[in-house]
Amino acid sequence: MRESLRQKAIEICDKKIAQKGEGVGISFYAFFKNKNDAPDILMEAAQWWIEKHQLDHFEKAVKIKTMIEKGL
Repeated sequence: MRESLRQKAIEICDKKIAQKGEGVGISFYAFFKNKNDAPDILMEAAQWWIEKHQLDHFEKAVKIKTMIEKGL
């Protein structure tokens, strides 16, 4: 996962956790606006989430942040 996407994902996880607590779930769509203005980055996130890690549609933001920080 490219560094810019990693940083954005961590920021989004931090924001969601701060707003709704450590039990909040997210999907990789949370890392993007409702507008598909970066399809290559969206596909990169989808591949990381679905193909590489076989995650469910919604996962705990804390789990995703930890995975990203560990470089998984």
